[in-house]
Amino acid sequence: MSRAMPGDRCFEKIGLDPRVALVQNGFMARSSLISVTLRRAGPPALALCVMAFFGGYAVLGPNGVLAYGDYTRQIARKQAEFAALDKQRAVLRNHVALVDPRHADPDMVDDLVRKQLNVMHPDEVSIPLD
Repeated sequence: MSRAMPGDRCFEKIGLDPRVALVQNGFMARSSLISVTLRRAGPPALALCVMAFFGGYAVLGPNGVLAYGDYTRQIARKQAEFAALDKQRAVLRNHVALVDPRHADPDMVDDLVRKQLNVMHPDEVSIPLD
């Protein structure tokens, strides 16, 4: 059974159970009810808040579902940039092959020397295309 408290005799004189009187009587019962409710509902509520946070981050975060469209646009832009750079690399590779010292194209070498050194024959006229 429960322990008897010093004020329990007062409640017994009027015919009430001390525990019921305490619940009906006041603040102690309300705080007890609130603490019991918080103990029961607190952990599930906290778990729900944590799941809502991670769920929101999965949808709205920088790597979330809504960022997927931006990633596809970035990939398309980078692929176009890569194609342009690949074409430029092919042109440069061709120029390197034409100037290779082992089997250089004489016309290409003559053209490059004239451009770089600004050397011309006296009877030639230079018309820049740029």
